[in-house]
Amino acid sequence: MNSISIIGAGIGGLALGNILKQQQLDFTIYESAPEIKPVGAGIMMAVNAMQIFDRLGLKEKIENAGNRIHGISITDESLKPITKTGILVLEKKYNSCNVAIHRAELQKILAENMGYKHIQLNHSLSKIEKKENYVLNFENGIQAESEIVFGADGIRSRIRNQILETGNIRNAGQKCWRGLAEFDLPEQFNQEAIEMWGKGRRFGFVKISEKKVYWYAVANEQKHNRYSTLSEIFSEFHPLILNILDATLKENIILNDIIDLSPIPTWYSDNLCLIGDAAHATTPNMGQGACQAIEDAYIIGRLLENSRNFNRVFEDFQKIRRKKVDYIVNTSWKIGKISQWEKGNTLRNFFMRLIPESTHQKLAEKIIQLEM
Repeated sequence: MNSISIIGAGIGGLALGNILKQQQLDFTIYESAPEIKPVGAGIMMAVNAMQIFDRLGLKEKIENAGNRIHGISITDESLKPITKTGILVLEKKYNSCNVAIHRAELQKILAENMGYKHIQLNHSLSKIEKKENYVLNFENGIQAESEIVFGADGIRSRIRNQILETGNIRNAGQKCWRGLAEFDLPEQFNQEAIEMWGKGRRFGFVKISEKKVYWYAVANEQKHNRYSTLSEIFSEFHPLILNILDATLKENIILNDIIDLSPIPTWYSDNLCLIGDAAHATTPNMGQGACQAIEDAYIIGRLLENSRNFNRVFEDFQKIRRKKVDYIVNTSWKIGKISQWEKGNTLRNFFMRLIPESTHQKLAEKIIQLEM
């Protein structure tokens, strides 16, 4: 019998584990993977997440394992600037900066700080039932009982599907490749994240360590169907992009559909709560998916400081988080559509260049400000 179970040892589940440990609560994390190994690509931890890691005593460790990023720029396919968001002012205000890091490095730091003893690997949840407590049935034949359950099991959450019986996954009609390359970026890009907008396609890249570059490429479905290789899809982009693609081994590329979760009415049930993608999966256009899962964990921790009545905490948690999360999901979806226009790009870029940098900074601050 566990007092608290977390389903999923992704970044959200591990962040929650660290928060619960800080609250001196006992918990077990169940993870479907047979081992926590260095898979996945890069990720950007924005200032909101880094403030939380600071409170966990992990900020410096994460900064040292990744690369500090002081600016985010959108350009056209020739690397001609469209917008630039410098965040030095916000960095000083919040005493944190954006950090680009390998996802596996971040997971390792979180797991080590929390303690691997809390993680049960090779436990893929097949069925959850509500009896007096929750009965968790795993595909390996093991059954566990738990008083409190957190669903940190992603956009296709079995916790959400079986207990809350809700959730509509939306497909944006876009393919996303993510990759890691051993590559020497020009020095001007050392502390900056770049996203290039073309016709029905985008390419982003950022340095995550001394010799590693994380990149992602997005193309509308019809572009993906028309061409056979990434180099063909992005042949009209700046030569730097083709060089990055050439430097990437095939085994270091992941391909996914861009999807999100239509807002669901409730994230919790009796003694059970969803966090992260299980509750409010967003498209990756604002770089906030994992950051919002970390914010979820943080808010739950703050609420637990005042009350150990979990049902009350879950209700307050949704009230506090709902507005911001819905804003990010909806805004990210819109940005994904605008950035993937097939026509009118020149006009779009012209009008975007007229938006003052202060406007972009206000948007950035709205996202990185913590709610408690």
